[in-house]
Amino acid sequence: MSSDPQWKSFQPSTMDSDTAILDFKTLSISSPNGSPYNNGREGNDGSFNGDNNTNSSSNSNSFNQSQPRERERERERDQREPQQSQQQQQQNNSDGAYQSATRETGIIEKLLHSYGFIQCCERQARLFFHFSQFSGNIEHLKIGDPVEFEMTYDRRTGKPIASFITKIAPEVVLSEERVTGNVTTEIRSDGQGGETQGRISYENRGECFFLPYNKDDVEGNVTLRSGDKVSFQIAANPRGNLGASHVRLENPAHPVRYQGVVCSMKESFGFIERADVVKEIFFHFSESKNKEEIRLGDDVEFTIQTRNGKEVACNITVLPRGSIIFEDVNDEIMKGQVLKPLERGQNVRHQNDPLPGRIKYRAADHSESEVAFGDKDQKGDFTLKHGDWVSFRLAIDRRDGLKRATDISLLDESFNVSGERREQGVVTAVKDGYGFLRCVEREPKLFFHFSEVLNVDKDVSVGDEVEFTMIQDQASSFSHMRQRAIRIKHLSPHTVKFENVMEQNVSGSVTKDVLPGYWNQRSPSKNQSNDKTDPGTITYTVNDGKKTISYSLKDCDHKCLPKVGDQVEFDIAQVKRNKELVAINVRVSQRAASGDRGDGQLHQGYIAALKDGYGFIENLAHDMEVFFHFSNLDGDANKLELGFEVEFTLNIRGTSGTCMSAENVKVLPKGTLKAPTVLPDVLDGKVVRPLRSVNPEQDQYAGLIEASTETEGEKGAEYEFGITSLTNKRELLQVGDPVNFQVDSQGRAANVAAIRKKRRATVDSVKGLFGFLAYEVEEGKKLFFHMSEVKENATLQAGDTVDFVLVTNHRTGKSSACNVTKVCENTQRPERLISRLRTTSVDDTGPKLTVLRQPKGPDGTKGFTIVRVPRLPGVGVE
Repeated sequence: MSSDPQWKSFQPSTMDSDTAILDFKTLSISSPNGSPYNNGREGNDGSFNGDNNTNSSSNSNSFNQSQPRERERERERDQREPQQSQQQQQQNNSDGAYQSATRETGIIEKLLHSYGFIQCCERQARLFFHFSQFSGNIEHLKIGDPVEFEMTYDRRTGKPIASFITKIAPEVVLSEERVTGNVTTEIRSDGQGGETQGRISYENRGECFFLPYNKDDVEGNVTLRSGDKVSFQIAANPRGNLGASHVRLENPAHPVRYQGVVCSMKESFGFIERADVVKEIFFHFSESKNKEEIRLGDDVEFTIQTRNGKEVACNITVLPRGSIIFEDVNDEIMKGQVLKPLERGQNVRHQNDPLPGRIKYRAADHSESEVAFGDKDQKGDFTLKHGDWVSFRLAIDRRDGLKRATDISLLDESFNVSGERREQGVVTAVKDGYGFLRCVEREPKLFFHFSEVLNVDKDVSVGDEVEFTMIQDQASSFSHMRQRAIRIKHLSPHTVKFENVMEQNVSGSVTKDVLPGYWNQRSPSKNQSNDKTDPGTITYTVNDGKKTISYSLKDCDHKCLPKVGDQVEFDIAQVKRNKELVAINVRVSQRAASGDRGDGQLHQGYIAALKDGYGFIENLAHDMEVFFHFSNLDGDANKLELGFEVEFTLNIRGTSGTCMSAENVKVLPKGTLKAPTVLPDVLDGKVVRPLRSVNPEQDQYAGLIEASTETEGEKGAEYEFGITSLTNKRELLQVGDPVNFQVDSQGRAANVAAIRKKRRATVDSVKGLFGFLAYEVEEGKKLFFHMSEVKENATLQAGDTVDFVLVTNHRTGKSSACNVTKVCENTQRPERLISRLRTTSVDDTGPKLTVLRQPKGPDGTKGFTIVRVPRLPGVGVE
């Protein structure tokens, strides 16, 4: 006991030593029964017992023998009393300071012969204490007991010690700071259905300690192996025994490979859904083991490390697709009813349950069961409602055995149960992910999203007949005006009827032709639609009275269009949306003698413009254009190109004979129409008048080019040009554009090519038949281009470098890219893989790095002159 250096100040050699040591009795505190507790041990008779205890008789004899000596000491104390009264007052002040000290909690870490050590819970400290400072029976104090104490200082050495120690209620006590150690013994099965305790070693001030731990003390679903580096908190259980709690794996000695699927990705990091537990784990792109590019949905394998108190995935390798299976899906098709549908819109943000939906179904034992489902379990993202009948399959998660419904499809009987109003219509337009419907019973076109199509295996195309439910769009700020279609079901062809047939095979005569509302002798603007027509009229007799009824182009035979004065047969139908009577299935029964005012001759020309469903033909004289509808084309309209040679017949309409259209249009072989001879001289000039297809407001059809002259201010010769004059038929020449051209034998411009500045940019995005370039003409707007302007039918993707010509329409003020030529493909690494160290700051106000001296090798040259040669591992180079 005396060998411990911390206890030397507390162990008096004799009772007549320094009187200050005798004052140590003032540190005594009251025991729980109210009796004072002294430095020594007190027997039943009140005698004082030292460390070397003897029997009661010897104590009594030694006490009697020491009476004369005690009397002498009393006289000496009486003489010193005035001197000690001042010292006693200072001691009392010191004791008062001790008594007002803050009480701390700790755990008995070690007990020796007459002293021990306490591990503090509030801080990382280990304090010495003597048994005399414990207010209770020292034999009841054990290692691991939680205690409360005050920290004081040794009067001689100044070192901190624990005093006024009391045992506190037995409960779990945790140290706030985490301790680092190593696993020495793994948890193993004891062969009787239980498990043995594991052990963790840790070092404190040069001493090694061992603490037990159980499976419940380990954080996360990890198995600790011998040698693993862990961090933990020291805890005392209700029995007072020390142990390791909240054990966290920091660095495994033998890393375990885990598997999972990449479920989400950001700019430079992402999350992996683990295959062993229902949990996601963070990873950084730099943790790819072989520098493989990790994509969303990849099956991966990885190890787990703890960094900053959080688990992260490391050493990631990509596995073949389909390597990881999370669940087993039952092949049996179940039928159930939706109890709780998925929430849509803004409410999804506040949804914490990953499987919020509920379906009620009848189990195999005929009991009523309930199963959950999530947003990925539907065959599509269509809207489900409460009470819908659905078919589904049960999936069981391999990780936790959780059942859920998947492959959910909506059954037709749901519409009968819900009582919702179903409408019909036809798809009229398809965009990128959405489209519009022409409804049978309502006038405006109805918006719909592809996610609402019930049959996800069927592509949505223009002309598809569908059935749907109309709702108010809650997401729109104009929800009282915006409507959309949901729960869209494809129907068989010829199911949707926009009219109800009231009477069939009615005879009449055409009194007015169907004229396209967009057609005149000038080209229509791009904003005009081809379905806006001026309907024709038919006069027929009913009960000795004449009535007039309208008809449209779609209700006629396109190979035999009716004309004014023709006798026709038709059916009378009532339009469902407005109850209007119209003529349908119009058939020509007898042509009028003067109905066709055409000249009966074949005319020839060139395709000058192509629109949506119609086009224009430039005549051989190059001074006018003739309208034609694709229905009058003999062949496939999708194969038409600008400049094609065609022949046709003229149909003159109207009383003035100014409205003409081409019929029986037929494409001729290339070279059928003889082109004039082109003179060899190449001239420079500029466009002073464009074609009418560029500026529909002008009266003249042909464009005009003024040749350049050597004398400034002198007006040059002018030459007309048409569609056949352009080397690039898609070129939109505008006023002021500089051009190179030649002159043909007819005095017209030929081989006209625009002189435009080539610009270079990268493709920002491609969306079907059009895209955008990373080139801003207007602030914040990318430059538009159409895929038809891409030369050599090159395939473009985001990041590709292209050359192009910037064209601005003077009439609309809008710019676009023409003559788009692909220069090179995108070879740049993804932005997330580019090191941040390579980025430079554009801030000129901060400090700058300037190279004062270039690096040199040992011989003064740049780099090393020693040539590196390959060698085998372990073999030195002589």
